Amino acid sequence: MTKPINLRQARKRKARADKAKQAEANRIAHGTPKAVRDLEAARRDKLARQVDGHKREDPNPEFPDEPGTGEDPGPRSK
Repeated sequence: MTKPINLRQARKRKARADKAKQAEANRIAHGTPKAVRDLEAARRDKLARQVDGHKREDPNPEFPDEPGTGEDPGPRSK
């Protein structure tokens, strides 16, 4: 003789399995979680700020080909 099963529990198990299957499909379809996206954006912004903070200013924007000291040399003589 076989063991009887509880149909209510069997339906619940099947519903949970179907729901988990649908959730996995949604995770694949909709990409990464918001927390991971936000963390990546924050890291990207921090790195951009660090790079911008280390950039050097152009010492002589009027004459980019000439090396400058960063100080105004005054009027140019010929």
